[in-house]
Amino acid sequence: VQLQASGGGLVQAGGSLRLSCVVSGDYLFNYALGWVRQAPGKEREFVAAIRWSTGGTAYGRSVKGRFTISRDRAKSTVYLQMNSLNPEDTSVYYCAARSSWIVNWNSASEFGYWGQGTLVTVSS
Repeated sequence: VQLQASGGGLVQAGGSLRLSCVVSGDYLFNYALGWVRQAPGKEREFVAAIRWSTGGTAYGRSVKGRFTISRDRAKSTVYLQMNSLNPEDTSVYYCAARSSWIVNWNSASEFGYWGQGTLVTVSS
């Protein structure tokens, strides 16, 4: 599966940004798609996941209530709407995929496929 992310940029604290990820290369019905992020000097962090077939979602603790993941099955695209951004959200954001859904999303390493990153910078 191939993942092409876009939409990163510079935004002020309190602002919003939407990331997109176009997915191709496999039959996605059983897949989980999502986002992880990595700030300089830190480990990769799970951000969000969505179950392609049902639209069920999961979120990392630090973004729950501020970020929303969604998908457009007709466009084979996953979105991450990020609201109330703060400087701690500054990271490279990666689109990621897993060939099956899991119940407990605790780690970025649950994903098996990765796209290139897109940089999000939040200024204070």
